[in-house]
Amino acid sequence: MANSFFRNAFNRFVAARELQASRHVNSALMSLDDETLKSLGTSREELRRKGVRASAF
Repeated sequence: MANSFFRNAFNRFVAARELQASRHVNSALMSLDDETLKSLGTSREELRRKGVRASAF
């Protein structure tokens, strides 16, 4: 039981950090121009759908 508690807590921690990293990367990508985004295979609208939020961390 204790093992599953810590495994669950760790998995939630990792998921939260992945979401935070994804938002940070999307925020950085939003600073690029449209042509560069197109060459990377994405668009501003797609980045907005994925979520962009500046974070203090």
